[in-house]
Amino acid sequence: MKEQPFPSHPEGWRLKGGAVPRVPGHNAGVQISIRPEQPRDAPAITAVVEAAFGQRSEALLVELLRASPCFIPELSLMAEIDERVVGHVMITTAWIDDGDERRPIANLAPLAVAPEHQRSGVGSALMRAVSAEAEARREPLVILQGNPRYYSRFGFEWSVPVGITMDLPDWAPREAAQVLKLGAYDPAIRGHVVLPSAFEECELDQEQ
Repeated sequence: MKEQPFPSHPEGWRLKGGAVPRVPGHNAGVQISIRPEQPRDAPAITAVVEAAFGQRSEALLVELLRASPCFIPELSLMAEIDERVVGHVMITTAWIDDGDERRPIANLAPLAVAPEHQRSGVGSALMRAVSAEAEARREPLVILQGNPRYYSRFGFEWSVPVGITMDLPDWAPREAAQVLKLGAYDPAIRGHVVLPSAFEECELDQEQ
C-alpha cells in the first residue's frame, strides 16, 4: 500500500508510528506532566493522536498495540498540561531476527503531540522520559522508523551500520530506519526487524 505524503511534515513524508507531524507555533513556559497511561485515558489519547496526524490510522495503531501481547503498560506514556492530555508515546515489543532466532526488542511508535502544543517541548519531554524508562528496564536499544532529522537529537542513528535492517515504504529515505543504543547495548544484536502484527492489521484496515 502506498501512503500519501503528510504535507505538514518537514520533509513532506511520514512513517506510520515513527514520524512526527509539525505545525507552526510555539508555546513557551508550559508545565508538562508525564505519567504512564491508565485505561481511562484511552479516549483522550485517541483524540490527541488523531489530531496530531490528521487522520485515523495512527490512532488505530495505538489501539491495536494496546490490545496486543506486545503492549508494555509502563512504557506507554502521556503528557498533560493543566490536567489535559496533550501528547502520547509508546514503546512496545518487536523482534530482531538474525536468521536463527528472534530476539525481543523495544520498538517506539508512535509519538504524537496535539497540534496546538507542538514545538513547545512536549515531544522532547516524552522522548526523554520513555528513553529513560527503557534504560531503567535494561533494554539494550530502541528501534523506530521516522524522521532522521527529528530523532537524531535524542541519540538515534541509522540502524544499518550497526547491523539492524527494517522494511520501509518505497517513498521513505533509508535513514528512516533508526536505533538508539542504551547502556545495555550489545553489538552482537544484529538482524532484521519484525514488527508486531498490529502494523500489518492497520495497513490492511486502510486498504479496505
